[in-house]
Amino acid sequence: MKEKLKFYIRRIKEGRIQEMWRQTKWIYGYARNHWLAMIVYTLLGMVGTVVSLFSSFISRDLVDIITGHQAGALISTFAMMIGFGIGSMLLNQVTSYVTSWISMKVNAEVKADIYEKILVTDWESLTNYHTGDLLARWGSDASTISSGVLSFIPSAIINIFRFISAFAVVMYNDYTFIIFAFLGMPVSLILSKTLMRRMVNNNKRSAAMNAKMSGFNQESFANIQIIKAFDLIRLYAARLQQLQKEFISMSLEFQRMSIWTSMLLSTVGLIVSYASYGWGVYRVWSGAITYGSMTMFIGLSGQLTGTLHGLTALVPTAINLTTSAGRLMDIVEMPREDYSQESEIAEFAERHTEDGVSLKLTDIAYTYKTGTEVFKHASFEAHPHEIIGLVGPSGEGKTTMMRVLLSLILPQEGEAVFIGGSEEVALSPATRRLISYVPQGNTMMSGTIAENMRNVKSDATDEEIVEALKLACAWDFVNKLPDGIYSEIKERGGGFSEGQAQRLSIARALLRKSPVLLLDEATSALDVATERKVLRSIMADTNYPRTCIVTTHRPTVLTMCNRVYAIREKKCTVLDESGVQQLVNDF
Repeated sequence: MKEKLKFYIRRIKEGRIQEMWRQTKWIYGYARNHWLAMIVYTLLGMVGTVVSLFSSFISRDLVDIITGHQAGALISTFAMMIGFGIGSMLLNQVTSYVTSWISMKVNAEVKADIYEKILVTDWESLTNYHTGDLLARWGSDASTISSGVLSFIPSAIINIFRFISAFAVVMYNDYTFIIFAFLGMPVSLILSKTLMRRMVNNNKRSAAMNAKMSGFNQESFANIQIIKAFDLIRLYAARLQQLQKEFISMSLEFQRMSIWTSMLLSTVGLIVSYASYGWGVYRVWSGAITYGSMTMFIGLSGQLTGTLHGLTALVPTAINLTTSAGRLMDIVEMPREDYSQESEIAEFAERHTEDGVSLKLTDIAYTYKTGTEVFKHASFEAHPHEIIGLVGPSGEGKTTMMRVLLSLILPQEGEAVFIGGSEEVALSPATRRLISYVPQGNTMMSGTIAENMRNVKSDATDEEIVEALKLACAWDFVNKLPDGIYSEIKERGGGFSEGQAQRLSIARALLRKSPVLLLDEATSALDVATERKVLRSIMADTNYPRTCIVTTHRPTVLTMCNRVYAIREKKCTVLDESGVQQLVNDF
C-alpha cells in the first residue's frame, strides 16, 4: 500500500495526472457538443442489454420445458425465443446503422473543426511541424478523439448498466454465482496498472512512427521528379524499407505484449468459466436450481465478468484518448491568428476601391524565434499605380518581407500600415483581403483553369476570367486549348510549362482585384520580353488603382519600377538611378 501511495505521489509531482485531466477537459469541449448523439448511443446499448436479459430468461424457460417434457408450453416459449431473436437481429442492424451514421458525422465535425484551427494557427509556430506529422495528427489522432467522444462515456454507462442488471438478476435467483464473476477482477486490475505505463509510451512511439512514415511518403511523392532526376530511386526505396522494418519491429513488440496479456486474461476467463460450470452442476445435482437456471447463471456470470473487463479496458482507452488529445493540443493551442478586424477591413477596402491603397512600413524590426534577426529599422512605402522593386542577396530578407506584408509574421517593432486617403489600418491576418499574392514556383491546384481562378473569386464570370488571363498574357495559350478555361490542370500544375503556370497564377491574382499585388519572383520562368509585357499589361489596367510590389533577381524588371529598395544590412534602402543601373550592369 505504501509503495502504491508513493507511485501516485510521484506521478502527481511529474504532472502526468494533471496533464491527463487537462486533456480530458479539452476532449469534453467536443463531447458537450454531441450530447444528443451520446444519449442515443447509450439508449441503444441499454435497450440491447434489456433484450439480451429477456432472451436469457426465455432460454432458461425453454431448457426447463425441454428437460421437464412440458410440451404444452414449448411452442409458445419457442415462438417467443424466435421473436426475440428476430427483434435482437433487427435491433443490432438498426444500432449498427445509427451508430455508424453518428460516428461518421461526429468524426467529420471534429476533423473539420481541428482542420480550421490548424489553418489559423500562427504560421511560424506551425512551421516547427513536418507536413506529414500534421497529416498524421489531423487524420489518426482526430479520428481517435471523435470515436472516443462518441463511445467512451456511453460505453462506461452501458457496461455499468449491464453489470447492475445482470448482478440484480443473479442475486435475486442465486447469489452464489456472483463469486465467480469477481474471480478475474484482481488480475484485470493488476494488468491495467502495468499496462497503463506501457500504453502511454507505446502510443507516443506509434504516433511518432506514423508521422515519420507519413512525412516520408508525402515528401517522396511530392518530389518524385527530383528523385528521378538525381537517380535516387534505389536510395528512397531503401529508406522506405528501413522505415518499414522499424515499423514492423515496433508493431511486433506491441503485438507480443498484447498476446501475453490476452493469453493471461483468456486463461483467467477459462478458469472462471469452468469453475462456474462445476458449481452449476453441483447446484443442479443438489436440487437447488434447475438446469435452465444453471445455463442462465453461467451466461450471466460471463456477462458480469465481461462487463468488468470492459470497464477495466476503459483505462487504456482513456490513455489512448488523452495521448491523442495531447498531440492535437500541441497544435491547436499554439498562438492563433487574429481575424477580429475582418468586417472593418472589408469596409475599408470598399471605401477605397476607386483611389486605391498605399502600404507603408516604418522602422520595423523582426527576429525569428530561432534568434535570427532579419530586420532592424527597415522602412519602405508603395502607392497606387506604382511598381516597387525589392532586391537583395539571397538570405537577406526578401522572403521575410513578403511574410511581413502577408501578415504571416508581424513586426515586433515599428509601424506597418495600409493607408487609404486619411485612414490607416495596421497589418494583420485580416488585411490579407487587401492583397493578391503570386509566390515563387508552380502553385496551381488540380482541377480546371476556371476552378483555379474561382478559388479566389467564387462568383467570377467566364468573361472576367478571360479578361484576367489577357492581362497576364495567358489567354494566347489558353484560347488554343480544346476546352479553353475548362481545360484540366494536373497536380502541381502538371500539363503546363513553368512559364505558363506562372502566368496562370498571375491571372488568378489579378482576378481577385485586390488593391495590392505581391509578385515574389513570380516572373522568373518567363523570358525577358514576356516578363516586361506582363508587367506593362498589369500597370496599364488603369481601371483599377493597383499597388504592385515585386521581388526579383532579374534587373531587367527594375527599369520599369518607380522605386527600387535594396534589402541589406537589415534595412531597406532606396536606390537612385545610378544604383539601379549598377545592378543592371552587374547582372
